Amino acid sequence: MSVFQETGPQAATGHPWFGRNRLLPAAPAQTIREMLRTEMRDMGYSYQSFLPAAPITLPSTSYAELFRVSAALLDLVRRTALESAPTTEGRLAAYRMPPSEHQLFVADQFTEERYADCVTRPDIVIGPNGPKFLEFNVSGALGGPVETHCRLEVWRRLYTDARGRVPFSYEDAFAVRTEMFRSLGRELGVAPRVALLGSSRDQGGSTRYFEMQTDYFNSHGLIARFFEPEDLHEAWDCPPHLRYPLGLRDFTIPDWAELGIDTAPVQAALDNGCLLVGTQTSTFLSSKLTLGMLSEGRPWMSASERSLVDTYLPWTRVLSDRWTTRGGRKVDLVRYAVDNRESLVLKESIGMSGKQVVIGRETGQAEWEAAVTEAAEKGASVVQEFVEPRTCRLAVVADGVDEPYDVDVAPVFGPVLFAGRPAALFSRFSADNTSGIVSINGNNSSYDCVVAV
Repeated sequence: MSVFQETGPQAATGHPWFGRNRLLPAAPAQTIREMLRTEMRDMGYSYQSFLPAAPITLPSTSYAELFRVSAALLDLVRRTALESAPTTEGRLAAYRMPPSEHQLFVADQFTEERYADCVTRPDIVIGPNGPKFLEFNVSGALGGPVETHCRLEVWRRLYTDARGRVPFSYEDAFAVRTEMFRSLGRELGVAPRVALLGSSRDQGGSTRYFEMQTDYFNSHGLIARFFEPEDLHEAWDCPPHLRYPLGLRDFTIPDWAELGIDTAPVQAALDNGCLLVGTQTSTFLSSKLTLGMLSEGRPWMSASERSLVDTYLPWTRVLSDRWTTRGGRKVDLVRYAVDNRESLVLKESIGMSGKQVVIGRETGQAEWEAAVTEAAEKGASVVQEFVEPRTCRLAVVADGVDEPYDVDVAPVFGPVLFAGRPAALFSRFSADNTSGIVSINGNNSSYDCVVAV
């Protein structure tokens, strides 16, 4: 019996980009639930009553398109951020970064800029005309690598045949990241010793999230260790042959500030030769302002780059009291944003998990106008065209349900790239097929990996 099934006629909210083949569940609901929850145990994630019963499948051409365009747009994002000012100090001012972000830079600016984009994951939805890139997350702390690794462990066990084959292809995030650190070691002429910097306080008190990653590194040719910030001095204050010259910066400044964790040990490690990627310059690449500048166009862009941006980025503008273009005509930006609430989203320049986002169609007119006016005065937000997401069919399991069942979901895709190389395709979606903000810690939300067929 085939493990595939055609989706049948496209739903009204579907899109041919998703293809017609999908994987059928390979086990009863209870087995799938237990396997997924066992793999993701003790990692600080919210309990999910709603889980996928199979990986999301894409045609190989659609799968490849997300990575190919992600790499091309990342190059433009990087160039846009770096040309905003010639120095770090100039960029901090140009982006109006809060004081909390004025830290953890490497002293050598070339090194700081070169390794800013080592870890990247854009957020993409499939709109009426295909993929649209809503934002770029550039940070060693982004979600996706661990989650897709764990999901794939389950799907491989369930779908592997008697000859050891699986009926799909995929990228292995842990393998690609390991090769990235090997390459960094060769490029810098240092030993492949990797410090994984994070905190169990950010993972519900458990270290399994970090130990899973260091175990993989250590079993695949690297020497790796997990460091809490209080222990990070041991990565450099030791004999030279025991130092960790490379590391993954698996935390965010806002998260640690909320937990009361001091970042001074991180700066000390950076000052003493431990390169933690991605570097702090990644905050400029992640800023929504960068997408606004790129969407509006840069003087150095070629015709093909302009076409790429127009095709894959939704219309996005840095919000201030000025004129801009929309649909080939000049508009007063603030007035246009106020008058077109239902077709726009307001986003602060930095933020995570859907925080600092106001969706116009879910907001009253008075509240929307006030938010737009305030944001325009601050100059650190963007307005972006709302993209109505298309859906695909997925088998799921839920608490209290004996068998997997089908739903239409509107996935947010997150292709993970390490040093520009495809590493994993992460997805998250809502159980009730709602659009808007989809967080893996939200009610009725879950995540999955994506494979190619």
